Amino acid sequence: MYDLLVIGGGAAGFFGGIQAAEACPGMKIVILEKSGKVLSKVRVSGGGRCNVTHHEFNPRSLAHHYPRGEKTLRTLFQRFQASDVVSWFEQRGVKLKVEADGRMFPETNSSQTIIDCFMDEVNHKGISIQLNQTVTGVSSKDQLLTVETSAGQTLQAKNVLVTIGGHPQRINYKWIEQLGHTVTPLIPSLFTFNDSAKRFSSLMGISVTDAVVRIAGTKFKEQGPLLITHWGLSGPAVIKLSAWAAEWLFHANYEFAVLVSWIGERKEEELRSELLQVKQQHPKRKIYNQPLYNLPQRLWTKLCEEAEIADIPWGEIGNRNLNKLLEQLIRCPFHVRGKTTFKEEFVTCGGVDLKDITLQTMESKIVPGLYFAGEVLNIDGETGGFNFQSAWTTAWVAAQHMTEKTKAGNLFRL
Repeated sequence: MYDLLVIGGGAAGFFGGIQAAEACPGMKIVILEKSGKVLSKVRVSGGGRCNVTHHEFNPRSLAHHYPRGEKTLRTLFQRFQASDVVSWFEQRGVKLKVEADGRMFPETNSSQTIIDCFMDEVNHKGISIQLNQTVTGVSSKDQLLTVETSAGQTLQAKNVLVTIGGHPQRINYKWIEQLGHTVTPLIPSLFTFNDSAKRFSSLMGISVTDAVVRIAGTKFKEQGPLLITHWGLSGPAVIKLSAWAAEWLFHANYEFAVLVSWIGERKEEELRSELLQVKQQHPKRKIYNQPLYNLPQRLWTKLCEEAEIADIPWGEIGNRNLNKLLEQLIRCPFHVRGKTTFKEEFVTCGGVDLKDITLQTMESKIVPGLYFAGEVLNIDGETGGFNFQSAWTTAWVAAQHMTEKTKAGNLFRL
């Protein structure tokens, strides 16, 4: 018998269990993890540094970074948001630092710092962990939830917190659907674009700080750093775009056209005027030799080649080639066929439908005592610490409600 049984030993599961034990000391809590190790995604996040959250302390602005779940999180962030996460970790001796793009990491630059913090809390609060325990079914009777595992275990609890994360295979949600919950289509989010022609693959590793990436024929576009890879296009602008356009891209079978502006958001006539001015002021300067707009030399040379500009001075460029250069600068075309997803940091668009959840408490409307938190829900954010933040917040909200109920009843004493 348990006061709280947590299904899933990831970020949301640990945080929810710890918050419950903190709010209601003496609760008997167990975390079930289907694999042989816990906090796997925490370990690999941010290249092994763990991107804990994002330096955005306005709840409404913070919620704008979620393609799915924005409205829900706008309310929940009023109760527990990024600044609360920073305070929570600092109270436990883990100081976070802010990087230029707003991402927040432990000062140690190691995800092990976050893992150690969680393990210390779990041990101190007497929370037990059981590994290699795959849940196969949950049932409810007489205000108790019964959990069955593939190892043949049967456990009972007053409250069950589901934090199994996001998965591409629907089979992982089977027992949740058997309870009557709706699971929305499971679609990849946060991925990079594969350039079928690989025209720019020789420039792999080159980046620009302020690109605009558009999906041709749609309203989807994002601005920010862009990285050229051997397979295509990556960087924050592309990955953010993949989140907001996840459903559209899925239905397009990941074959679509992309237009890249290497120099930010620029009006065509303004750019044409600037290029003509360079032509007039520097007629003898070789076009190849002097990149404009702080573009890397190799990228500038490639754009000139694509514009069919020979090794000539500015004074000899004709209108046709000048227009081609303009196109390459602000509407450089790529035909994308396929995506590259980093499996360790896989993020799912889709999950348990929010309509089935009482969003003020994260409790199921179908099964009393069953709670959900983290990426198992149809909530996902951009890259940059936002998915961890929604995990912390939803787990915290669930813990507050279940502990209020537990305080009103009796605890299963350890």
